[in-house]
Amino acid sequence: MKKKTISILIILFIIAGGYALSIGNSTHLTKMRGILYQSGHLCMDSAKTDCNILCETNRIFAFAGDQLNYAIKCTQKAKQRSGDKSLVAPYSINKDGSLKLVGPYDWCSGFFPGSLWQMYAYTHSKYWREEAVKYTCPLEKVKWYKSTHDLGFMLYCSFGQAYRLTKVQSYKEVLIQAAKSLSSRYSPKVKAIRSWDWNRDIWQYPVIIDNMLNLELLFWASEATGDSLYYNIAVNHANTTLKNHFRSDCSSYHVVDYDTITGNARFKGTHQGYSDASVWSRGQAWGLYGFTMCYRFTKNPAYLNQAEKIADFIFSQPNLPADLIPYWDMKDPGIPNVPKDASAAAVTASALYELSAYAAHGKSVRYRHWADTILENLSKHYQASPGTNQGFLLLHSTANRPKNSQVDVPLSYADYYYLEALIRRSKLLQEGFEKEK
Repeated sequence: MKKKTISILIILFIIAGGYALSIGNSTHLTKMRGILYQSGHLCMDSAKTDCNILCETNRIFAFAGDQLNYAIKCTQKAKQRSGDKSLVAPYSINKDGSLKLVGPYDWCSGFFPGSLWQMYAYTHSKYWREEAVKYTCPLEKVKWYKSTHDLGFMLYCSFGQAYRLTKVQSYKEVLIQAAKSLSSRYSPKVKAIRSWDWNRDIWQYPVIIDNMLNLELLFWASEATGDSLYYNIAVNHANTTLKNHFRSDCSSYHVVDYDTITGNARFKGTHQGYSDASVWSRGQAWGLYGFTMCYRFTKNPAYLNQAEKIADFIFSQPNLPADLIPYWDMKDPGIPNVPKDASAAAVTASALYELSAYAAHGKSVRYRHWADTILENLSKHYQASPGTNQGFLLLHSTANRPKNSQVDVPLSYADYYYLEALIRRSKLLQEGFEKEK
């Protein structure tokens, strides 16, 4: 009976916290927390119980709401200053401290609207839905774009979230057309989707590990339309990646280039890592997330096994810092005097929460612990101060160290996967409470 009472109170607290966030009233949230403390149902010691974690999540989303509101203001000002009407969303911060905006065809264009949809998912606030729509709609024309493999990042993180949360039919139509456009980049000979069209004097048919995440759009499209073509392309791409992108220790290459005539791999290396033989941290995170997601749609045990192997590799690295926020490349010889990558950590944490739902109990507990540790440290030591850093949530991410591009800065995708990880953790806890009833 006591567990049931605690579960009910916790669920009420979650609802109250979401209401407080939706109306922008932190006083209501503080009062609700006080009631639970006084009732003796919320742990008051320093241990991170499930109750404490949910309280902390409400606090983080309150912070995120304030920051994203500030980001919206900063974005509006930056657009006015630039005079470039093609710019649609914030991506990072320039070296001079100004806000770096991107256009709709940039691979990062969907992450900021996606973060706004994450706010709507957590708060159910009409305000966040309206703001998310404002930043999502300018991306619609991207559905026709066939010159990138990143349509999943661009449109599934924006329109995909929009459709999942609202079921507006026009959003679904955008996604289906996007899936058609993405499918046009598939080669039956290589059995993979081409990533980049540039560097043709070096690469014939480059495929990067990042591309695994774009498969979610295809899996979704197959379910939405009943057309198995999208499913088959996604599975073939995943299988080709599984075959060629990983070393014997389950670390991942960034780029694999294929011969367009034979379909065989002709080069394995990197574009954003330290060297062809090194371990680019965000690449490992993309692989973990991608194969976990593929298991969700296919229930193919080979994908689950691969995701678990990638996770074990990441967390067995001797150079992994105690806070589990990786250096930008796990094999950079300059460690520890090199930048970290909070974005890789956020992607990893989000993937681990999903993976924990599929893994056997012992592994599941380990994955949850790793993810909890990452989120705790991101929240304590990597968050921006309120009202600073152009409204971004997390500091200390690294986009492209070899080109000295966006190094040790906030990045829009770090924020997106951070919020996603927080929501996934909350859902797992709530499911646990439901089982206790």
